[in-house]
This record gives sequence, C-alpha cells and structure tokens, in this order.
Amino acid sequence: MNILKGTIEKLTVSGSLTLIGIKVDTINMSAIVIDTPKTAPYLKVGNTITVVFKETEVIIGKGNTDEISLRNKFKGTIEVLESKELLSKLTIKTNVGKISSIITTNAVKQLQLELGTAVTAMVKTNEILISE
Repeated sequence: MNILKGTIEKLTVSGSLTLIGIKVDTINMSAIVIDTPKTAPYLKVGNTITVVFKETEVIIGKGNTDEISLRNKFKGTIEVLESKELLSKLTIKTNVGKISSIITTNAVKQLQLELGTAVTAMVKTNEILISE
C-alpha cells in the first residue's frame, strides 16, 4: 500500500458524494468518497488525513502526461525495479516520498523502463482511499 499524509483543502458535495481536494506536500490530489461532511465529521477543510492507494492502482507514464484526465500525478525517478515473468514492482522516488507501482513486465519492456528513468506515477481519483 502507498500511504501519504495530506491536508483537506476543498470539499465539493453532490448528493451523497464528496470530491475532496487534498494537498500532499506540494502536490494537489483529489479523492471522491461516498460520504459528506454531515455523515463523516472528519471531512473538514484544514483537517489532516491519510491518503491510501494500492500499488496495482498506480499507472506509470513516461514523457509528457499533461494532456490526460488523471489529476493525481507524482513525477519522480525509478529507484527500485523488480521484474518477474508476469509482473514488475517499481519504487519511484518523488518529492512526497516513495510511491510503489505494480505493472506488467511487458509494460516495463515496452516503455523501456530501468533504474533512474524519469516517470510519472498516476492514480485515478476514485482509487484513492482516505482516513483520519
């Protein structure tokens, strides 16, 4: 699991859903939860929260990733690369800490990923879990 600490910066409520704007170090992130400030009191601007996402939910991009819909992006370099026959685990050093990703070994080969490669680790808004 990837675990980061962040601060709630913005809340946008629609029905029973809340889109949460989160600041993790200098990175702006977003998460969507099936809760509102009325049903979950920790949903309050200024509160510190824990941001959690699975390694299998981290998408890896190389080159310019500006023109895609994913908003949770962490630029960094590959620090550890462990490849097996089907899957590979990458550890990316970013300015918010280390982010782990599990992708196919075929993707590693196609993207020509190796230690020191500059990449962007990305996570969809609906794959982010938060807790107090």
